[in-house]
Amino acid sequence: MSGPILVTGADGFIGSHLVEALVARGEAVRALALYDPRGGHGWLDHLPPGAREAIELRRGDIRDPQACRDLVRGCSRVLHLAALIGIPYSYQAPDSYLETNLRGTLNLLQAARDTALEVFVHTSTSEVYGSARKVPMDENHPLQAQSPYAATKIGADQLALSFQRSFGLPVAVIRPFNTYGPRQSARAVIPTVIAQIARGARRLRLGALHPTRDFNYVADTVAGFLAVMDSPTALGEVLNLGSGNETSVGELVTLIARLMDAEVEIETDAERLRPEASEVDRLCADAGKVRRLTAWRPAYAGRDGLRRGLAETIAWFTDPANLRAVPDGYQV
Repeated sequence: MSGPILVTGADGFIGSHLVEALVARGEAVRALALYDPRGGHGWLDHLPPGAREAIELRRGDIRDPQACRDLVRGCSRVLHLAALIGIPYSYQAPDSYLETNLRGTLNLLQAARDTALEVFVHTSTSEVYGSARKVPMDENHPLQAQSPYAATKIGADQLALSFQRSFGLPVAVIRPFNTYGPRQSARAVIPTVIAQIARGARRLRLGALHPTRDFNYVADTVAGFLAVMDSPTALGEVLNLGSGNETSVGELVTLIARLMDAEVEIETDAERLRPEASEVDRLCADAGKVRRLTAWRPAYAGRDGLRRGLAETIAWFTDPANLRAVPDGYQV
């Protein structure tokens, strides 16, 4: 089947990088940006010259069933990234996460049933695993919702898989571990550390330092989406995307400060602390399955890869034009 590739959440951090990569390899792309009455299209407005003009831009909301039908119609593949993702805000407004992450995904799946898609790639998150019971964590690790956000993502994952089993929809579920890089929101630890240091702060306001994460440069995450989209053997599967490299937040801050040639102290910011039982203490991926089923191999794996990815991220965020776009203060 011929037709454009629909990318939902295209105006976001990972979505905009994915659109850019698809355009670079000559794909026809239909990009969904959340409707903005001010006329903006998120990070799609910052794509390189030529890339923005090469996409079919749609504005809308996945919470609208008719909008989803119009979006999917005529597409050959769907890469579904649109979601509410800020964990702290999910404590404040869980119903909005239910409507977007669960109901929005259902709307797209229903629309996709009426189209002869080649593949529907659904984006999950490592947060569905909760704190590691074993390390590294493969796709059979128990699911533990430790936040309303994680609960809605577990539900959305199961909906997508149920449509594959019930209706034969060609679904693959991607479970990225902690992605970082240019354009990431200041709600995440890496941009907020870089921005604080770049603005001259030497006493950083951060949350818990003990949790470990599997940090993955955005180029590797995007390459994982493309590899899964291209692989027939990925259909019906849940696939982790991660480096297998476990780094604590405290270690991460030390590494960023060293790369930025800064000596820093850390002050606990209560707004960045999760409720005690909600904190995910360890995340570390076993990505052996995706390596077996697809051509994906992370280019930024290991400690050296983390340093290279952080250096590229620091270079982007410390550009004065980009730094001005990063809010000063905690973002949910």
